[in-house]
Amino acid sequence: MLVLVVLGLILVSTSKEALPAFRHEGLRFLTSDQWIPGQDRFGALAFIYGTLVVSAIALVIAVPVSIGLALFITEVAPRRLRTPVVYLIDLLAAIPSVVYGLWGILVFGPAIAHQYDHVSRVFDGIPVLGTLFNGNSQRSFMTAGIILAVMITPIVTSITKEVFATVPRDQKEAALGLGATRFEMIRGAVFPYSRTGLVGAVMLGLGRAMGETIAVALVIGSTPAITAHLFSQGDAMAAVVSNEFGEASGTHRAALIGLGVVLFIMTVLVNLLARQVAGRAERRLSGSRR
Repeated sequence: MLVLVVLGLILVSTSKEALPAFRHEGLRFLTSDQWIPGQDRFGALAFIYGTLVVSAIALVIAVPVSIGLALFITEVAPRRLRTPVVYLIDLLAAIPSVVYGLWGILVFGPAIAHQYDHVSRVFDGIPVLGTLFNGNSQRSFMTAGIILAVMITPIVTSITKEVFATVPRDQKEAALGLGATRFEMIRGAVFPYSRTGLVGAVMLGLGRAMGETIAVALVIGSTPAITAHLFSQGDAMAAVVSNEFGEASGTHRAALIGLGVVLFIMTVLVNLLARQVAGRAERRLSGSRR
């Protein structure tokens, strides 16, 4: 109850501070993509779009890698190799986000921009893919998504590893005893039992990706835009708050706080959706056991 009260107070206090911007823009705060502080125009849609796109890219890259690492640690790796790999993953999780951001803007971004240009030429003229993989900016949605994927992979891997470790050994041995291959055992015994935990791990990684600030601010480009070109510059809610809050005042400051309120609500909705998905998976699993 204390946690709920604290969260409620955070929402109420920030909403109160953001009220001038909400009154000034009305529904346009969520539906407009025009963010021009000099003209008192504050539309959050471009930042909401950027946050969702970058988070989706991070999940698409990080989740398969994390599940593969967790399976390697729990099912494949010998004991002498398992411990160093776990230590390495924990070490990656402990690196400050600003270090990832600096590495992204100084090393990774300039190197990957050449690959963007090559990929853009390869897919040029192909429907959908030609639109998605267009551009060659080193500061872009894709660069931010890849950096976020590196950042959330240790978190998702650690949780997924613990979830896989809770699968009863009897179930795995029974599947192997019936003649299943290792892959069939993982698919038939490990994944169904771990479904709820996997959803929780993915949602935790999504929450980290949506709320990340410094690393994204350094590599996304700080250009409010709604575009299907993943190799183009954009911006995200947490990043723009970090970049502009220090010099903001009046309605501009209220609008930035409003972005924080929107991000808070989005995070809560994502977690509620994760609870629904996890609960449905758990009920389905319980029904299949009966």
